[in-house]
Amino acid sequence: SDTFGKSSMNIIEKLLEDPMDTSFDIEPLIHGSMKKKLPELGLAIDGFITPEQAEKLKVIKHHYEDLYSRKADLEQIILSLAEPYSEEINLILTVPSFKNIFSAIAVVSEIGVNMDVFPTAKHACSWAGLTPTNNESAGKKKSVRISRAGCYIKPLLVQCATAVVKSEKHPEIRNRYLKLKKRRGHKRAIIAIARMLLTAIYNILKKKEPYNPELYKKSDVLPVNREITVEQAILLAKSQGFRVMEVTTT
Repeated sequence: SDTFGKSSMNIIEKLLEDPMDTSFDIEPLIHGSMKKKLPELGLAIDGFITPEQAEKLKVIKHHYEDLYSRKADLEQIILSLAEPYSEEINLILTVPSFKNIFSAIAVVSEIGVNMDVFPTAKHACSWAGLTPTNNESAGKKKSVRISRAGCYIKPLLVQCATAVVKSEKHPEIRNRYLKLKKRRGHKRAIIAIARMLLTAIYNILKKKEPYNPELYKKSDVLPVNREITVEQAILLAKSQGFRVMEVTTT
């Protein structure tokens, strides 16, 4: 919080002004879960810094403050450039795990706001490098690795997917991740969730409507009638890489 940061900076500035004074209170500097370990922490930081070390720390502190200021200037420029796309950015912020406006801006900067350039959501996912490759020969799939495309947007979506699967606020995503993880492993399940997030963003920008978790909850429910014909079963097996053999009986 801002209060925690200000109190920490005040103590640091006081220490740098008088490095021989170690009588400051460390409680405002630690996380709440560490308060039970105050005696041990006191022993861990027991000591002092020399005036020369304090001067060096002042230079480092000023350098950090300057970098932080330059970062704020760049963020202001980015926000001003993103103003024409505020409607689309606000829609993307309704997607689970997209809480930072700069994450939404990064998505817009990569795929734009006009989804007509992608015929379908699958095309957008393929462009972002989130679709498994189709490497099949003689009915056998040799590789299902994703491509190297989307070197900027793919890491962002993977990071968002990794965060959202840990939360129980979005069961439509977490349940799908847990099911995929059992069969395909963590890494492939995360890629599938990242693909799910990009698909949601595609439809949100296409339809100009916020994220709707009910659509994914409905698709997560198995249909009552799960019967298929023999022909459909054969096509399904072939799509999964199986070679169907005819068995003759005598």
